[in-house]
Amino acid sequence: MSDETTAPEVSRVFDPNAVKFFVMNVANVTFDLVNSSPEVHLNEEEYPYRSISISIALAEAQSLENALKKNKGRRPSTHELFADVLAHVKVDVIAVRIVRHENGVFFSELDLMTPTGRFVLDCRTSDALIIASRQAVPAPVLCAEEVLKQFYV
Repeated sequence: MSDETTAPEVSRVFDPNAVKFFVMNVANVTFDLVNSSPEVHLNEEEYPYRSISISIALAEAQSLENALKKNKGRRPSTHELFADVLAHVKVDVIAVRIVRHENGVFFSELDLMTPTGRFVLDCRTSDALIIASRQAVPAPVLCAEEVLKQFYV
């Protein structure tokens, strides 16, 4: 047995040169009774104006819709609370990055700047979009080129 202990990796530094990202805008959230899940629609900010739709759970869709409309509940939701805690400890959300799409699942990261430095957290895309939308100045949503290529040739 070794005396060495290793701390789990909770963050990593983002390498902006590793992947090409495109700025996306949250266009809307749709609640369709025919589909089993609501969808969030993201549109590319610049030409060629590609778009992607991401299925999310009903609770997250409602939370994102409220965040986009700047609605606050009578009691804070989990996303409101998390955004408030980030602001209180002076952590800025720099960006949301959608980094890959595998087996129908989108994988995202929340890029944060803290008083002690920058780090990245792996998170669900819906949570990242809601938290970014809850910032005083909404954080940009970035989508990896490889993700967009899966939907557009």
